Amino acid sequence: MPEPVRVQLARARWRKATASQGSQGCVELAPLPGLVAVRDSKDPEGPMLVFERAQWRLLAERVGRGELDL
Repeated sequence: MPEPVRVQLARARWRKATASQGSQGCVELAPLPGLVAVRDSKDPEGPMLVFERAQWRLLAERVGRGELDL
């Protein structure tokens, strides 16, 4: 049986994009079994978003195409 997401988040290995070196406004990602967790690098104990991998892939593709630009 898979571990609950809370347990997985407690053990997560967070990483920032290499392009964000030195930047203060970054998000960090943590791959989990079947999921991707996202958090604000400035507030690592704050709220996190957890996506199914397919949802994350779709969001990343749409962002990459500029579909969600304001």
